Amino acid sequence: MDDMLVNPRPGTTPEQLQKILQEQHGAVSGLSTGHQGSAQDKLGAYLEWTANAVRQLARPISPADLDRLVLTPGYGRLLAAFGTVTGTDNATQRALNDLVSLELQLRENDFETARRALDVQIARWSRDGAFMVADTSVYIEHKHKLEELDVAALLPPGNFQPIHLLVPIVVVDELNGLKDKAPRPLAKWRAGHTLGVFDKLFANGTGPAALMPSHFEISAEMVFDPPGHVRLPINDDELVDRTLAIQALAGRPVTLVTFDTNQSTRARAAGLTVNKLTKPIGDEPSEKARPRRAQPTPQ
Repeated sequence: MDDMLVNPRPGTTPEQLQKILQEQHGAVSGLSTGHQGSAQDKLGAYLEWTANAVRQLARPISPADLDRLVLTPGYGRLLAAFGTVTGTDNATQRALNDLVSLELQLRENDFETARRALDVQIARWSRDGAFMVADTSVYIEHKHKLEELDVAALLPPGNFQPIHLLVPIVVVDELNGLKDKAPRPLAKWRAGHTLGVFDKLFANGTGPAALMPSHFEISAEMVFDPPGHVRLPINDDELVDRTLAIQALAGRPVTLVTFDTNQSTRARAAGLTVNKLTKPIGDEPSEKARPRRAQPTPQ
């Protein structure tokens, strides 16, 4: 993903965010090139634009994205200068004007970069098909390893669209931990096998790539964390959060597939479509006979 890609929050479509970014890019661009007056007036106009941009963007994007686009360290320095740098001499005017102009140029560049990155992502994920995310349990617990897995069967019956398997990087990180530290040999092997398949698929990029040579209607794509993203402390919550972000960017439902009851419960509570897989748990084990207490020795 591009370094300035911003993710629409739930309730905001990519197209709505695209329109807001275009509007704010136009506003800051006009301010950067067309403002007349003193340096203090230019600073005041910049701060007015900042307040308007925050009002427009606080709901559609995350606080981290808002900080990267609008509430930057440069904004903090210029806000502190407002009302304190009041000199009208040429040196003061030039210095303040240069600082404001530099920040405006940076905001213009970042909004342009963010807008273009979003355009690319919208085009990339506007293709037809059903989108799905499989959590780590699918790669470890399914009776078939990834190379033999019928991915189409992971979705509810009735899907006749191409399938796009999206792989958030948090899943890759979990698999990487399991290949060395999983308590069961099979889990270690499955984790290593899955990582090997991903390594081949994404050797030349993040995809999309055909998952199996004979299944060109099933693709896989790696999805990295956005720049500055801070992961949630619980991986189940993190995967739900990343799947919601993917869903917002894709502009369509994304199905989360899992064997994990805890994961499926969290995902459903967040409003995701979930396919909870099951596997036989076997017969009920017989209760072992309780050991008898030792009887006291007669005195």
